[in-house]
Amino acid sequence: MENQPIPASELIINSDGSIYHLHLKPEHLASTVFTVGDPDRVPLVSQYFDQIDFKLQKREFITHTGWKNGKRVTVISTGMGTDNIEILMTELDALVNVDLETRLIKPEKNSLQIIRIGTSGSMQADLPVGTMLASEIGIGMDTLMAYYPALQEDQSIARAIQMELNLPFYPYQAKASRKLLGKLPSEIKQGVTLTCPGFYAPQGREVRLKPRFDRMIERLGGLNIGEKRLTNFEMETAGYYALGKLLGHEMLSLNAIVANRPLKKFDSDAEKTVDNLIQKALDIFTQ
Repeated sequence: MENQPIPASELIINSDGSIYHLHLKPEHLASTVFTVGDPDRVPLVSQYFDQIDFKLQKREFITHTGWKNGKRVTVISTGMGTDNIEILMTELDALVNVDLETRLIKPEKNSLQIIRIGTSGSMQADLPVGTMLASEIGIGMDTLMAYYPALQEDQSIARAIQMELNLPFYPYQAKASRKLLGKLPSEIKQGVTLTCPGFYAPQGREVRLKPRFDRMIERLGGLNIGEKRLTNFEMETAGYYALGKLLGHEMLSLNAIVANRPLKKFDSDAEKTVDNLIQKALDIFTQ
């Protein structure tokens, strides 16, 4: 494949030369990329840029690129779920590692720094709302990685979850970038994040339909695998980490804890909590 052009049916390029879903061209993308799920959160990040040079909206993908502290940066929204993350990661990678004119994979691979700034729910009573938490490990409860090569990483936490719930499929497990984790101050806690393929039953919530797995959050929150425990849950991190590992990008997911499920509390000041995390992330990764 690396010596042959990628067929038009496999990598779709728009008539203006931009990549299919994101509608971006290589020159629109910085090497440091902040991602957010909610499109409305993009301007909440870019308001802290010193300068914005480029704005684009296509579907749920909104992109702003500019400068912060002398460093070129991009913020882009993804929507929710690892299906969107698969589109995002594949197309971001193509923007830097495929010549879109010749459709040939570049011989020299480029690595992006991709930092997710998102919200999350705590699975532990001692992680209160308002906490800033970095995902050291992501556990995917979806089946995305059944379609990709196996990850050559420890899968012990994922296997313990599969056994606890008697899941009919295997979850997957992937790590954050050690390089990016090493830049974090001690005030940002680190934990193991469960990535769920939905917001209601996949996160143990019951409205009119009863979840298949009884007391899922309590059961998984009580697991201890070696010295690790599950700390929080959301809907994207494991997809980022797994695809980032396979594609060779530096990945980190930062979580604003806005709900505590054991204590049944929601952050009444969630907007401020998210804003604090945005400013902290920009300060850390644009110096």
